[in-house]
Amino acid sequence: MSAPDKDYRLPDGGPRIAPLPKVSLHDHLDGGLRPQTIVELADEIGYELPVAGGADELGRWFVDSADSGNLPDYLKTFDVTTAVMQTEAGLERVAREFVLDLAADGVVHGEVRWAPEQHLQGGLTLDQTVEAVQRGIEQAMDQLDGEGHVISVGQLVTAMRHADRGLEIAQLAIKHREAGVIGFDIAGAEAGFPASNQRPAFDLLAREFMPVTVHAGEADGLESIRSALLDGRALRLGHGVRLAEDIRVVASAGDQTTVELGPIAAWVRDREIALELSPQSNLQTGAIAAWGRDLDDHPFDLLYQLGYCVTVNTDNRLMSDTSLTKELALLAQAFDYGLSDLETFQLNAAASSFLPLEDREALADRITAGFGEV
Repeated sequence: MSAPDKDYRLPDGGPRIAPLPKVSLHDHLDGGLRPQTIVELADEIGYELPVAGGADELGRWFVDSADSGNLPDYLKTFDVTTAVMQTEAGLERVAREFVLDLAADGVVHGEVRWAPEQHLQGGLTLDQTVEAVQRGIEQAMDQLDGEGHVISVGQLVTAMRHADRGLEIAQLAIKHREAGVIGFDIAGAEAGFPASNQRPAFDLLAREFMPVTVHAGEADGLESIRSALLDGRALRLGHGVRLAEDIRVVASAGDQTTVELGPIAAWVRDREIALELSPQSNLQTGAIAAWGRDLDDHPFDLLYQLGYCVTVNTDNRLMSDTSLTKELALLAQAFDYGLSDLETFQLNAAASSFLPLEDREALADRITAGFGEV
């Protein structure tokens, strides 16, 4: 995996991006394992890995396998990571290292999403999985606090949209909301599994005032986004990149482009519903295939220029060989962004986090101060 502290800078040779304070909203626990950790955990449980050449070769296998051009094949790589996350010790270790890696990337607030129902093969209960992950998170936070890096981290408990456990997982999230869980998500194969299938879960979450983000607009289009908004009451859209299908260019002359927003695109912009965009992942899964195959084809800049609440995320650091620092550097290079743009993306993420208002304001102040120091 790329080292988060690699010397990524802005195109004008400006300050290093790694030390800048960042907010991570869309980052999967089972997509952020260290390859060496996978090797060691697999050896402990006798799990046969797809390659036998060690951590470096395994890391390359994940990237190559995930670069499939479609979401279902991309998701197959998670069979390996979840296989080594079936014990309390394994979950603790992965969660602890996950948070340490966030901190090394300059993250000061992270929201880690994962699906407890995928970690029951070794006999754990749903409660035990959530508690194990929380222990790992708190171990890392305590360690980092001792090293002078204050970071807040919350769990986004996720239900698999193709399964029939949405209500049960929603109840799990609510049960642990005072013990580390700050929100709910649905993930997995998107096409054919709209948020409406999990309506009882979303109804319960709404009654209990539990914040919700929904994967939508990645492997399916506008109807998936509509269902996330109406049935899921989503406060944020996981990816949401295909919202651009509801934006029509009506005139273009020189540097001036006039667009017309459809009703879904207008609602998302006007309500400032955050888009959890993950540029490199969107390339790997084919989410932006309608616009092209390169990063400068990504609708990110269009959405940003139109005033959407865009945030930058990694999605799965292992599968994309990435970090938040790297994603920001690549976007800056593709669209000639400067320091103020990168700050805007972090302030958008802070405002859209599932923290209480006072904590969001303090987080924004920390970001502004950190960017002001460079």
